[in-house]
Amino acid sequence: MSEPTGFLKIPREKTPYRPIQERAHDWQYIGPKKVPYEKSARQAGRCMDCGVPFCQSDFGCPVHNVIPEWNDMVSRGHWHEALHSLHATNNFPEFTGFLCPAPCENACVLNREQSPVTIREIELAIIERGFGSGWVSPRVPAVLRPERVAIVGSGPAGLAAAQQLRRRGFQVSVFDKAKHPGGLLRYGIPDFKMAKSVVDRRIQQMEAEGVEFVMGVTIGKDRSLEDLRRDYDAVLLAVGAEAPRDLVTPGRELGGVHLAMDYLCQQNRAHSGESSPPTISAKGKRVVVIGGGDTGSDCIGTARRQGAKSIHELSLSAVPDVKGASDSLWPLPSKNLKVSHAHEEGCERIFGVITTGFSGQDGKVQQLHAIQCELRDGQVVHKPGTEFTLDVDLVLLAIGFVGVPEGFASSTPGLVQRPNGTLAGDSNGMTTLPGVFVAGDARRGASLIVWAIAEGRQAAVAIERYLQK
Repeated sequence: MSEPTGFLKIPREKTPYRPIQERAHDWQYIGPKKVPYEKSARQAGRCMDCGVPFCQSDFGCPVHNVIPEWNDMVSRGHWHEALHSLHATNNFPEFTGFLCPAPCENACVLNREQSPVTIREIELAIIERGFGSGWVSPRVPAVLRPERVAIVGSGPAGLAAAQQLRRRGFQVSVFDKAKHPGGLLRYGIPDFKMAKSVVDRRIQQMEAEGVEFVMGVTIGKDRSLEDLRRDYDAVLLAVGAEAPRDLVTPGRELGGVHLAMDYLCQQNRAHSGESSPPTISAKGKRVVVIGGGDTGSDCIGTARRQGAKSIHELSLSAVPDVKGASDSLWPLPSKNLKVSHAHEEGCERIFGVITTGFSGQDGKVQQLHAIQCELRDGQVVHKPGTEFTLDVDLVLLAIGFVGVPEGFASSTPGLVQRPNGTLAGDSNGMTTLPGVFVAGDARRGASLIVWAIAEGRQAAVAIERYLQK
């Protein structure tokens, strides 16, 4: 490393978000308008270049970024070389740089003192400097191959596989039901977390490389999977795991109770000008978000910007440790209280509760009924006498996903769907249909963007091997 004892001399310093009073009233990126390259170079000097870098493990970084290598390059000012190293393992480091919860930082040895290297920020600095300097350009294959590959789904898994296969010379077509490519990167992620221009510039690069995007086509409805099998030499299913987990409880049918993705997608389409103003709005309403994950946080941030009167977040998990004294060491899950940018902007968080029902008048929700609970041996146990009611106008269900889109597997004879909602595939990702592969959330269940990219890259390798037989 450029400074072997940098971790002893340089304190961890994260780049702060824009002030709450500013960012909570606009849809711009919550972070600074300019990436602080000098700060990132100094922070990269904190890397210890561990003999066994846990940050590169499956639990730390599923794409296996060579993090100590590009930390060293950045700390020495070798940004172009760092970009080359970063792209060697990750097709879209800007997606992970903006959106990944950074399990690599949890795995960092310096996290034993709760001061890991700011890996995610350094990654984002490398790729943003690359784009700003004109170093990121299309890589057109030198030799074209005759085999054709169809990819269903334009989320991070499908895009990663498409780019890898195209660069190997294959003819690649990406099909998606939406108007524009990007999947939930475009339609599920709010602009204040990542601007859609970040997705657009990668799509433009891939189109210049020769990837074909066929939009507005729903496979299984507008065109069958059997059609793709007939017309293409291999097919990859990267349709995600967007089937939502719903809440089966009295009053669920009342107006004002919505699935989180319905709410977020409407806002994103409206903000981009793709559709009219959203019919689900939090303006002036008492909002309750059920679910304490990233999707719930996105709902909170969106509701705040729409002008919600009040926001509550309900979580099934127990009250986390606020001071951090009882935090677990990696790879055990953290017990600390996680505070997102949306939480900072204002909401009341209630832990250890479960919703028991909704009530209202004239078909509209007015009250949410809940009770305190705890988990015992994997079972939810109610605490008698702890029932309470919240007055609500809008309830958003952000309690996870249960597999591929409803009806997708049943529309194709022979395609097997597992009990957990994912598509069955062997160790190489091939489904029960020869020549049809599966990757990303459709294979492993709802997970991180970095896992989707890793799965897409692995699927590209498996497809190439299959076509070479």
